[in-house]
Amino acid sequence: MIRNYTDIKIFTGNAHKELALEITEELGIELGQSEVSAFSDGEISVKIDEKVRGADVFIIQPTSMPTNDHLMELLIMIDAMKRASAGRITAVIPYYGYARQDRKTRARDPISAKLVADLLQTAGADRLLTMDLHCAQIQGFFNLPVDHLVGMPVLTKYYMDKFNDDLTDVVAVSPDLGSVGRVRGFATKLNTPLAIIDKRRTRANVSEIMNIIGEVEGKKVILIDDMIDTAGTICNAAEALKDRGATSIYACCTHGVLSGPAIDRINASPIEELVILDTIKIPEAKKLAKIQEINTAPLFADAIRRIHEDLSVSKLFV
Repeated sequence: MIRNYTDIKIFTGNAHKELALEITEELGIELGQSEVSAFSDGEISVKIDEKVRGADVFIIQPTSMPTNDHLMELLIMIDAMKRASAGRITAVIPYYGYARQDRKTRARDPISAKLVADLLQTAGADRLLTMDLHCAQIQGFFNLPVDHLVGMPVLTKYYMDKFNDDLTDVVAVSPDLGSVGRVRGFATKLNTPLAIIDKRRTRANVSEIMNIIGEVEGKKVILIDDMIDTAGTICNAAEALKDRGATSIYACCTHGVLSGPAIDRINASPIEELVILDTIKIPEAKKLAKIQEINTAPLFADAIRRIHEDLSVSKLFV
């Protein structure tokens, strides 16, 4: 295979500079020189301050809050790299915004996840590196290679270390039916039983607990989800588990969106500890003693290295 790029270069927008710096440190290279700011009317301004012609460029930018600003930063950076003759451009999106709008649930609904995929491709991205899409089928919205990392191995290792491999009284709990597949993999890895919470959602960001399938009385329970947004689902689930006799309640997710009343809800909930991966930058004002962040820089750095060297990314999960 003949490559059309020379060396590897890592750039970032404003969404999560800390993660980008940690990734470049893992790779042993310097973060690319660029400036992403805004004009007085709010339009995004991008300046690339070094040569990228022929380079294998990776742009690290989760499309987290403010989602539209961070998405536009990414699109304009991709366009700038394309026009500067970058050899290949990989959008590294640890958290893919708009992923929950992946299908029509009512008449005249948009499919925003597909629209974002189209925008990334039109801007000039050659491939995508992301983690724990809300629906894995979103990979099919792209007509380019998608490397989809999973956070489960990082989370399962954390709990193995936490409980010193003594998981006899631990139960993995899915907060809704949609997360059962993800939680089943988690439970299989830890060799623990599985419980499922059946809920009814009356409207967006509002849910009602209906029933718990499985035995949780007298058990330590771990609630697992791909993201926590307003924390209504996870906190309602924690209350229901407490009412049914769970002795300790832990929760974990890949993406800590934590919008609106999330922090107050988590703080007031019976959740003893919430573990999240650092795919989204958490402002200092939202950091609680019970929230633990796990660094994903080594995983993303390894994936970037493998992509650059044309090695298998799936080997990371064998």
